[in-house]
Amino acid sequence: QVQLVESGGGLVQAGGSLRLSCAASGRTFSSYAMGWFRQAPGKEREFVAAISRSGGSTKYADPVKGRFTISRDNAKNTVYLQMNSLKPEDTAVYYCAATRTIVVVTRTGNYDYWGQGTQVTVSS
Repeated sequence: QVQLVESGGGLVQAGGSLRLSCAASGRTFSSYAMGWFRQAPGKEREFVAAISRSGGSTKYADPVKGRFTISRDNAKNTVYLQMNSLKPEDTAVYYCAATRTIVVVTRTGNYDYWGQGTQVTVSS
């Protein structure tokens, strides 16, 4: 069992930056590939970014490529999402998730554990 707790959300102006963190419980964090997803009001949860167990492989959704960076620190059991050049359309609740899959995956159904989410609001 893995418990995930996100932090770092908040209100920021367009063009600003935020860094989200997701702390995982347990001693097997490095056994999980990790992902970030987001859900805006009235919309389905969508993939944002994912990272492999070692951190050597990453994948991004097209809308965030070049602006967001996912990383992880296995010694700290934490995954991060650095968000730069934020836009109002990035406003959503952001969730981190863990999966036992070996490869980096983007579907919500591939993830086994989810955090409660952190709100990100970007004002224009």
